[in-house]
Amino acid sequence: MADSNSTRNRNDRIAESIAGIESEMKRIGYWSAEPLPAQAYQFTAAFAMDTMAFSQWLQFIFIPRVRQILEEQGSFPSDSMVGAHAVREFDGDENATTLVELLSKFDDLF
Repeated sequence: MADSNSTRNRNDRIAESIAGIESEMKRIGYWSAEPLPAQAYQFTAAFAMDTMAFSQWLQFIFIPRVRQILEEQGSFPSDSMVGAHAVREFDGDENATTLVELLSKFDDLF
């Protein structure tokens, strides 16, 4: 039973983290109301760097995938590097300071 509660508590923290990331992206104007063109999803590089900006990857790939895993009660990877990548992508972007912190805290959940 403890394992079930532990997983539920972790999933609650993950859900809260994702909600905070989305909220911050909207607050700083990094959330798009427009969908991406279909060809943007034909990426081959990590973080879809070959077809979209990192903020677009967060919105259209990362956040939906995390929510899907939560909804399906699936398994998460053993670690996350999204915060580490955000440090590089948003280097020098003062608007993204809190977003980088939130993404790094997400990494800490794994």
